Amino acid sequence: MTPAHQTQGLAELVCSNTFKSVEPTHAHGLLKAEMRQLGSIVLEAADAARIPGGSALAVDRVVFSKGLGARVSGHGNITIVRGEVTDLPSPGIIATGPLTSDALASAIAARLGVQSLAFFDAIAPIVSADSLDYTRLFKASRYGKGGGDDYWNAPFTKDEYETFVAALLAGEQYVPGHEWDKVPYFEGCLPVEEMAQRGPETLRFGPMKPIGLVDPRAGARGQPYAVVQLRQEDRAAQMWNLVGFQTRLKAAAQQRIFRTIPGLENAEFLRYGSIHRNSYLNAPQALTPHLSSRDDAQLLFAGQLTGVEGYTESAATGIVAGINLARLLGGEEPVLPPATTMLGALYRYLRETEPGRFQPMNANFGLVEPLENAPRDKFKKKEALAARALAEMKEFVGRIGVEVAS
Repeated sequence: MTPAHQTQGLAELVCSNTFKSVEPTHAHGLLKAEMRQLGSIVLEAADAARIPGGSALAVDRVVFSKGLGARVSGHGNITIVRGEVTDLPSPGIIATGPLTSDALASAIAARLGVQSLAFFDAIAPIVSADSLDYTRLFKASRYGKGGGDDYWNAPFTKDEYETFVAALLAGEQYVPGHEWDKVPYFEGCLPVEEMAQRGPETLRFGPMKPIGLVDPRAGARGQPYAVVQLRQEDRAAQMWNLVGFQTRLKAAAQQRIFRTIPGLENAEFLRYGSIHRNSYLNAPQALTPHLSSRDDAQLLFAGQLTGVEGYTESAATGIVAGINLARLLGGEEPVLPPATTMLGALYRYLRETEPGRFQPMNANFGLVEPLENAPRDKFKKKEALAARALAEMKEFVGRIGVEVAS
């Protein structure tokens, strides 16, 4: 077992006991609705183990693990073999998650290239473009490089900066509960709160440096004392990354503190920042679009190891991996859902993100192909995105003829 697991049961939930929202107007709810169309047995087990949790799919961990374990062990075509896997099976699917053993990690690195496998992630928050107040931001690239206006910039006065640094220092941080989750910090990738602890000016000479950025609207206010830069994260410019803001602040603290950044007062967080132990592949660099080894289409990868974040996302990639391995063994080509679905959009992220900027990602509407004529109302826009996604997933399922064995 890994250091995180406490039982011998299959599908042990070692972190939260919730699969998040079931409402299709939430990204995770839409992904679950798509998974149900694909016949997810993980969600069937979750439904059977559900406990009160509002709109979230919360489960009794023990009941969930036992139910899914019984479903797997009772299948006539499945034999459970307990022991450490140290070689890569082909045909086969590797779905070992964030705590892949050293031996298997070495085998993966040897096969795919050592640079393809990371052991820790350092993630900055991503916010929705729709939630930004552009009257408080200005567009510019440092020293006018690139297109000259590739970034949105949030300008700070001296007082605003000092207040912000004080809030960072007081913010509640995630503290690892296990030795295996402790992360060694690297000088080039420190959490913002760690930089703040090194002195009041450290951030102003780091990710918040104003040098080379001119605010054309500054006027009597003067040029910025410090700046937070937002970098475009997707082709449709629906997602913006807080550059250099990797953090161990808890989600609530991130919301409270980062919403004090000018222009981000009503920011919708599509992904929270984090720094934690996480074995994952640089999928766009190392894998094919259907997440196989580039030299063997029948050696597939699934789950958090591929660079998705979360229970639901991991289970969803497992469904597609199973479908595609079955197709490959039957002499058919692999398939992927369209990027208008949440699952298809996740796969697009895994195959098209620039390898040098790749970081693990959770389901969010910023990934999904935008609507041609999107409603201005945010809720109605998500309703329309969900309706389109479910219609197109239904068509995809019918086209590939998915059948679920009992």
